[in-house]
Amino acid sequence: MWLTTACGQQNRAGGTEGKQTAAATESTAKGAYEVDEFKTKSGKTVRFHALMHSCIRIEYDGREIEIDPVAKLGGRTIDYAAMPKADYIFVTHEHADHYDAATLRQLTGANTQLIMNKRCTEMFGSGKAMVNGDKMQVADDITVEAVPAYNITADRTKFHPKGRDNGYIMTIDGLRIYIAGDTEDIPEMAGIKNIDIAFLPCNQPYTMTVEQLVKAAKTIKPKVLFPYHYGQTDVSTIPAQLKGDGIDTRIRHYE
Repeated sequence: MWLTTACGQQNRAGGTEGKQTAAATESTAKGAYEVDEFKTKSGKTVRFHALMHSCIRIEYDGREIEIDPVAKLGGRTIDYAAMPKADYIFVTHEHADHYDAATLRQLTGANTQLIMNKRCTEMFGSGKAMVNGDKMQVADDITVEAVPAYNITADRTKFHPKGRDNGYIMTIDGLRIYIAGDTEDIPEMAGIKNIDIAFLPCNQPYTMTVEQLVKAAKTIKPKVLFPYHYGQTDVSTIPAQLKGDGIDTRIRHYE
């Protein structure tokens, strides 16, 4: 499978051995976002827009997928009104940097599928609830599996207790994408296989330290890794730490 950057540089999957690759930049009314492009097994393009923190916009075959859409975080804002209505929205859990009811309403159209953890569906009053282990076919060419996301360090378990929140593994026309959500390097990661693109969080004490993220990446072995949800954490050393593992690590503006 070929993995392609938006700026036209093409890399054989896993062949860049951790070298950071430049992304194209997309301008909108409210800012500019880095965009990375990948090809599916049938040659269709999947575009990932690095909005901020845990907010990811995915374009695929004329469809819009939004991950944890939040319009405002600290001094940063996203103008979701300038974006199309979503075909699919995935929310990992109810914390304010992941769940934004007003933005969900703004992005929801007549045919939008809203998929969240159970607590978010209760808070929002609608949507499809997935729990860890659930699998769902949301389209002929898109499947999703809800996987565990939780803290394991003793003084952190209160932030994300086991069994409440979701990570998601999406398979889009054969392209396997792991969006970890807020988690540490949990034992269940050993069972996550054949990942093309992984989004792993890095902001202690809420998610992983840099050391934990590196360990998790070496366990999962994605072809491409995006550290995300990293706030003020210095993630600049991660590409070098994974260089020998054949993982193409890309640092984008997911502070």
